[in-house]
Amino acid sequence: MIRLTITMGDPAGIGPEIIAKAARTLRPQIDAGTLALEVCGSGEAMRRAEAQLALDDAPPYEMVDVGPVDAPITVGQVSAAGGEWAYRAVERAVRRVQAGQSQAIVTAPLSKEALHLAGHAFEGHTEMLAHLTGQRDAVMMLAHGGMRVSHVTTHCALADVPRRVTPERLRRVFDVTIDALHRLGLQAPRIAVAGLNPHAGENGILGKEDDAVIAPVIREYAAKGFDFSGPHPGDTVFIKLRAGQYDAVVAMFHDQGHIPVKLLGFNVDPATGQWQAISGVNISLGLPILRTSVDHGTAFDIAGTGRANADSLVEAVEYAMHLIEGADRTAQAA
Repeated sequence: MIRLTITMGDPAGIGPEIIAKAARTLRPQIDAGTLALEVCGSGEAMRRAEAQLALDDAPPYEMVDVGPVDAPITVGQVSAAGGEWAYRAVERAVRRVQAGQSQAIVTAPLSKEALHLAGHAFEGHTEMLAHLTGQRDAVMMLAHGGMRVSHVTTHCALADVPRRVTPERLRRVFDVTIDALHRLGLQAPRIAVAGLNPHAGENGILGKEDDAVIAPVIREYAAKGFDFSGPHPGDTVFIKLRAGQYDAVVAMFHDQGHIPVKLLGFNVDPATGQWQAISGVNISLGLPILRTSVDHGTAFDIAGTGRANADSLVEAVEYAMHLIEGADRTAQAA
């Protein structure tokens, strides 16, 4: 049996609702004894979500309440209290995985603003998890079906990106990307590397970094027998990824990698402009613990309405299961 801990995120957002919905979708695996879920967060917020959705069956998860937090929560509103609940949930989940009580964390969305209001000055989940585990060089991968994109940089100003694209950081991202793809069952993955500059620098005309920094590391990995290529122009490499010519792309910065994955993962009804489904998973690589996450935010504007879509959370749970099973296979083979 695989045991996973879901962190609620901000209880004023859609986290409680999507957890309640996802748990029902996953009930067949839970009833079959292949999956066990526990939820870290506010028991009161989960009870409120269950009641609002008129779910009168026994919740198919265990509740780990991380309160109390004195200030009240107003659904749909950013607050320091919401940020504190979110932080405590992640902190407790990390400790439970470290203690062997759970095998991985699956995170529902939190609000960076609320987190900062609560005095926790992290840029997001990835940076918080790096701090809590003592690992400073985590790597973010987004995945939606065959679209797998890892990132050299994420939550930093665009002006800071070039100096953060170093040979050392590239090697770190390449290594953990290879490992993740192996665990997903791709033993000889084809990995394309996106360029930093438009047209991958156009032979130095539009920037020197692609030729001077990125290309040598790609050649280094290709010489070791890995199927690496690039740097490729960022405006075409994701089209080739979608066409199945590669198994993953390494992006240089946040928006370069996020936009293509989210564009495919968010389905919108053209008649109403409403999201019909939200798919995609955020995976933290290179940490001593495994974490997957939804690929969307707190959606305060629809919190408490019953309209939130749980597909991304279900996908995040399933990705965590695949990665755990892949790690077990690798260990047995070794």
